[in-house]
Amino acid sequence: MLFASPAPGAALLAEAYRDANYDSQAEARYASATYAKLVRWLRPRLPANGGVLDVGAGDGAFLEVLLSLGFTEVAGVEPSQAALEAAKPHIRPLMRKGIFSARDFEPGRLRLVSCLQTVEHLPEPLAVFRDAHALLCDGGALLVVCHDRTSPANRLLGRRSPIYDIEHLQLLHPSSLRGLLERAGFHDIEIRPFANRYPLRYWMRLAPLPAVAKSRVISALDQARLGALALNVPVGNLAAVGWRR
Repeated sequence: MLFASPAPGAALLAEAYRDANYDSQAEARYASATYAKLVRWLRPRLPANGGVLDVGAGDGAFLEVLLSLGFTEVAGVEPSQAALEAAKPHIRPLMRKGIFSARDFEPGRLRLVSCLQTVEHLPEPLAVFRDAHALLCDGGALLVVCHDRTSPANRLLGRRSPIYDIEHLQLLHPSSLRGLLERAGFHDIEIRPFANRYPLRYWMRLAPLPAVAKSRVISALDQARLGALALNVPVGNLAAVGWRR
């Protein structure tokens, strides 16, 4: 695991995320469609009853996907006011504003907790994983999506990779991710890489190019009507699931 040192304190982080802008609504729809495939992967093993909680829910796009998949008790936690305001009207009541706290939920009542591209932002990821374990019923699962700092793409780009972000407090590796889940009490852990699907315009936004050159390329793609072309790209993300016995 790589980690930021020094790292900002939890109170400063909470304030920063509360006041942060939100400009990821379009990308959140694409990400949620990808995450839906991950839920289908683990759903046959999930208990028939129980709630679902998404930690770091953004604008609630994944909650909308969960509802479409037939889950009825869904909730999200999101600290950004701007993200909450971007949520669709029927999703907003399902979301709780603030930093995730296990005290806000009843232990043993959830069948799935998701933490999707959020673990890098957590000041204490092990504590959050342990809290998730306590909230899950027997047979429930924690689904984690994060960056793999040692993937081929990230090794090639090095510090120019977009995963080296001022918001990221730690960057994981499959073994460190497994270690966190094991120390939190999870069993039958499975970790796999997966490809992300986003428009070409978004991929170019992430490219390690000078801002002026990047803007010109994106403008040219849009003029050629290629900016919205969606592509599956294996950029080095991991999906992990751990089960509570």
